[in-house]
Amino acid sequence: MRRVEAVTPPVSYADLQRMPDDGNRYELYDGELWVVPAPLLIHQIVAGRLHVALLDHVRQHGGMAYCAPLDIVFSEYNIVQPDVVYFGPESLRHLHPLEVVRVAPDIAFEVLSSSTARNDRGRKRRLMARYGVPEYWVLDPLAKTIEVSTLTETGYEEPITVSEGRCASSVIAGFEIALAKVFAEGLAI
Repeated sequence: MRRVEAVTPPVSYADLQRMPDDGNRYELYDGELWVVPAPLLIHQIVAGRLHVALLDHVRQHGGMAYCAPLDIVFSEYNIVQPDVVYFGPESLRHLHPLEVVRVAPDIAFEVLSSSTARNDRGRKRRLMARYGVPEYWVLDPLAKTIEVSTLTETGYEEPITVSEGRCASSVIAGFEIALAKVFAEGLAI
């Protein structure tokens, strides 16, 4: 006798909106629901430092940076909440404060946690490429490295790993961040 497997219908953004608020963050990958666990303090410190550096740049050059939780709705079945996103001045024109974000950010930044590292470097990275996010950074607080993936016509090229000095964006003109500063010891942002 053949084994019968239950088929779970894909979860849509509409389904996600109808779910009761249970305090969790959720992402959808081709209709598959993923719970994003709450991060450790080191994650929040690194994400906060990155966000502050981006805001300093934004004040001088325009655009805007936002921190999670913020749904980026690529499609009804693909919704992500990157730790930090940046929208340049042109992309920002397509956002409305009272509407869901359905525009790909110019850059998405993920700070690794042990519970999300595999997904951030795999499935989420592929989804970002599929929906045309020009640059994708993965910051690893334990290794103190930044992996930068740049979009080409065929997807992301192999990530460039920066382990010392400064890491510069090819998408945000003039933006760079010192690894020593973003990964500094201590609790201050």
